[in-house]
Amino acid sequence: MSVQTHSVTTEPVRVAPRAGVIGLGMIGGGVAVSLARRGRIPVVYDIRPDAADDLPGVPPVAASPADVARDSDVVLVAVVDANQARAVLCADDGVLAGAHPGLVVVLLSTVAVPVVHDLARECSAKGVELLDCGVTPGDQAADNGLVAILGGDDDAVRAAMPVLVDFAKEVVHCGPLGAGMATKIARNVITYGTWRAVQEAANLVRAAGVAPERLIEVVQAADPEGTTLFSWLRNQIAAQPDTRAMVPQVRRLMDKDLAAAQELAADCGISVPLVDAARSHGAETLDIPERSNDE
Repeated sequence: MSVQTHSVTTEPVRVAPRAGVIGLGMIGGGVAVSLARRGRIPVVYDIRPDAADDLPGVPPVAASPADVARDSDVVLVAVVDANQARAVLCADDGVLAGAHPGLVVVLLSTVAVPVVHDLARECSAKGVELLDCGVTPGDQAADNGLVAILGGDDDAVRAAMPVLVDFAKEVVHCGPLGAGMATKIARNVITYGTWRAVQEAANLVRAAGVAPERLIEVVQAADPEGTTLFSWLRNQIAAQPDTRAMVPQVRRLMDKDLAAAQELAADCGISVPLVDAARSHGAETLDIPERSNDE
């Protein structure tokens, strides 16, 4: 979703709905700067009294999360983990202590999905709506460059959307409560799993006397847009008969190539557990589900 660029406003202005940010680390601080750049000066809180000092356009921190809630319609929580999120919401001076009717809390922290539902119950008891909103990439938070991965009730999403589009370059509403967090967690699986795959591949070429830089050069030249990453998933989603017919041939190629990787690893005395898992689960990886008649 594209957004208009506005100059940074240094005077506190109130653009409905009012926004608050709790936690001014890389993500929360960046979100606050992006909101300020859009003219939506947020009320902010951090346990560090000077946390906002170097954030352009962002006012000094409030006295407590409760004060942020009182002066906001949408509160963005960007703390490190579930324990911090629970404390920020439920402490005696927490967000729920200062909650008012219509308040929406948007959880930007990556936590387990059951935690999202637990926190939502705490919020609901105070008449507050919770949205789960994983964000990525974190280093783009201060440049209106985040993708917001959202889960929650449609009405709450609509209420929060003016704030969300002021810091995110795109907002993807994935479904009901928990759907955004599940999608963010899955996205992280791709990131860390890919890192492991690349590490095993790099170990193989090093052991064979090849510089890892050559591996990077080959992969980037062969697939500069990175389309290979999701190519088979797209085939599974489409579930076309011609794609299903390709499975036996692709399975043979996968097994042959991964067997060669295992042989090279054994010759070089290195461990490749992801290669082993990929070969063992090859049929499951390539499975193309039958499409139902109503699709």
